[in-house]
Amino acid sequence: MRVRFSRGVITIAAIVVVLAVAISVGLYNLLKKVPQPLAVPEAYCVVRGSTADDDLSLDIEQAQIAATIAAVAARRRLPERAVVIAYATALQESKLRNLPGGDLDSVGVFQQRESQGWGRKKQLMDPVYATNKFFAALVKVKDYRKIPLAEAAQEVQRSAGGYAYAPHEDNAKILAAAFTGRVPRALHCWYPPAKGQSAPPRPRTAEARRQLTRALGDPAVTSTRRGWLIAAWSVAYAQKYGLSRVGFGGAVWKNDMTADGWTTGDKSGTTRVELS
Repeated sequence: MRVRFSRGVITIAAIVVVLAVAISVGLYNLLKKVPQPLAVPEAYCVVRGSTADDDLSLDIEQAQIAATIAAVAARRRLPERAVVIAYATALQESKLRNLPGGDLDSVGVFQQRESQGWGRKKQLMDPVYATNKFFAALVKVKDYRKIPLAEAAQEVQRSAGGYAYAPHEDNAKILAAAFTGRVPRALHCWYPPAKGQSAPPRPRTAEARRQLTRALGDPAVTSTRRGWLIAAWSVAYAQKYGLSRVGFGGAVWKNDMTADGWTTGDKSGTTRVELS
């Protein structure tokens, strides 16, 4: 049976449809005119490689972990190869983050386990302690500087998938060149002001130097490379300690979103890393 509608009903339905469309279009145009809150960019870091394709993006935590690993290695007078192995391991185990948990009782940057004698959980959640434990085990690996990276890392970690460390070697080399200071001015970071903050925070330079000393030992600049290591560490930890400027070797980093890295022509020397 076919249902027939009168012309009046059809006309009313058409009017309702037209009005609905008109109202929808009007609301859409009105909403477009309402000012929308601006999105606040997140803090970020960039490690410059030898080419633009080699640049690595890090978040602030990853940069801080990387800086800590390099500082501990320098304190122990380890070669850059040791840093590369540590970075590749940390990238696989935690993506360079200080994780509070993992498989079974694994925690921290290297996902070390209390049940395997690495230390107590609270200790393993301290990146300085965890890194020292990693390097103490690494230096016991015979010919760790010469054997394939995955083999050296696996000797330390005893992972179920030791092959997984090798794919991180290239990125680990880029990070090591930057954070050990071998490549100057390779790290650039930026962080936004805290919510409701109208002026830059007061820099806690003394606190920053104390924390650096805990990882590095003597914070004295005894070589240009060491100076750039300290400078990279300082940029990585700038947000934590309210630093807005790091100067060394005639170059300066500033917490400036529009800056594309370090700028040269600064009056800073090579005997001390300037923080403010």
